[in-house]
Amino acid sequence: MNKPMVLVVEDDAPVRNLITTTLKTNDYRYIAAGTGQQAIVSAVSSNPDIVLLDLGLPDMDGVEVIKNVRSWSNLPIIVISARSEDADKIRALDAGADDYLTKPFSVEELLARLRATQRRLSYMTAQMLEAASVFTNGELTVDYAGGCAYLNGEELHLTPTEYKLLKLLSQNVGKVLTHTFITQNIWGRSWQSDVASLRVFMATLRKKLEPDADSPQFIQTHIGVGYRMLRVD
Repeated sequence: MNKPMVLVVEDDAPVRNLITTTLKTNDYRYIAAGTGQQAIVSAVSSNPDIVLLDLGLPDMDGVEVIKNVRSWSNLPIIVISARSEDADKIRALDAGADDYLTKPFSVEELLARLRATQRRLSYMTAQMLEAASVFTNGELTVDYAGGCAYLNGEELHLTPTEYKLLKLLSQNVGKVLTHTFITQNIWGRSWQSDVASLRVFMATLRKKLEPDADSPQFIQTHIGVGYRMLRVD
């Protein structure tokens, strides 16, 4: 089982070092943030699989970070906080947190929570892939099993690269995918800095996909970051 990418959001340096050292020792990939704003930016740009979040951040309450992330993503969030009152736990969980670990905590318990979350992620991913052989978004349909796509009932004549891009975006609908993430998934590491080529392929895909180029409804550009497929009502 591949280890997930973990975003560690903690402003207390000793605690942050404890967590990141534990992750590194156990072969987890990780990135760290010390403020709520850094956490939100990292969640968008780095595509983590799990977030470990302290509530007592210097620039905003961690619950606000949860609400922000939940407005565009369902990625698992495990709160790690010194706040032990039931009201604090309920507030965080109601905002969208998936788990709550109270400080001080043991390394073994942290790793157990991560393993449990990873098992849920793997199960949910398998279930989603099994159930979603056909993706529908407004008038757009992507048939993963057939390797083709349709717009308004008519088949789109896509190149292999255009289809791969459309498939990747649709499988991550609502999530901002960075240039590096896309190029690595489509072409491999040797393409990771070739953003100009990605833009060319994305432009040809959008010409076939968007009825009105001036008012795109399926693919949103995040300048300097990447692209996101929007969910169409």
